[in-house]
Amino acid sequence: MARLVPDDFVPPASLETPDFRIRPLLISDVVKDYDAVMSSADHLQGVFGSGDDWPYGLSFEQDLIDLGWHHKEFQRKSSFAYTVMSLDETQCLGCLYINPTNLAGYDAQAFCWIRASHADALDAKLYDVLRAWIEADWPFKAVAYPGRA
Repeated sequence: MARLVPDDFVPPASLETPDFRIRPLLISDVVKDYDAVMSSADHLQGVFGSGDDWPYGLSFEQDLIDLGWHHKEFQRKSSFAYTVMSLDETQCLGCLYINPTNLAGYDAQAFCWIRASHADALDAKLYDVLRAWIEADWPFKAVAYPGRA
């Protein structure tokens, strides 16, 4: 599997704002992640594209497998999944993903979502933080934000 970033690039370990903490998504986050996803299923429809029905049909076991896969991809530097946690780490507020893309003119694509209960207050903030973070701390020239820009 090809690396998304240069071999010597060290992915950021975390980013904290007054509203949330962004850190790598780990398999140990499965209970909080699954709660965020399933409590927001209708809200999350189409976050990865109009034809995608995620997260409908997602079981707890499948979420556990997905988190393990995301963790392995992070280690391989082939894609990067981060959780968005409340500052006290009691609640998963959402996730963000930095992935390879086949879109012409782009070297990566990024997605983010916030759980439905916090979307009005935090969705635009997370998107703005994500764009600024990628521009400042990641080695990409052009990143696509499907469904957003």
